[in-house]
Amino acid sequence: MTHPLGTPPSLRRTPLSAEEKVRAEANFASLVAQELAANGRFRVSADTPEMIELFQAVAHRVGEMLQRPVVSYANGRYIVIAFGQEEPPASLAEAPAQRGSDRQASSR
Repeated sequence: MTHPLGTPPSLRRTPLSAEEKVRAEANFASLVAQELAANGRFRVSADTPEMIELFQAVAHRVGEMLQRPVVSYANGRYIVIAFGQEEPPASLAEAPAQRGSDRQASSR
């Protein structure tokens, strides 16, 4: 393929093989888990659907490893992986409503 003078050839990425995807997910998971534990978030360049999919799988694996909710946000250039909101236990979720009714009863 010829290119007009002064224009570089376009970048072509070779898709990852199935084995490479498995290895990348396993290796990135430990790195992302360490970064989340230290800083609470991890940001990496992910500008292709394949890389976004890979890091979403990494986020899922990290959540399972750490037994905490982990979320990922992608914007087409970067993906950010961070801890998600944890659901409060049912007994704690009911406690504020109960306290509110106690306050109303005591103010009467």
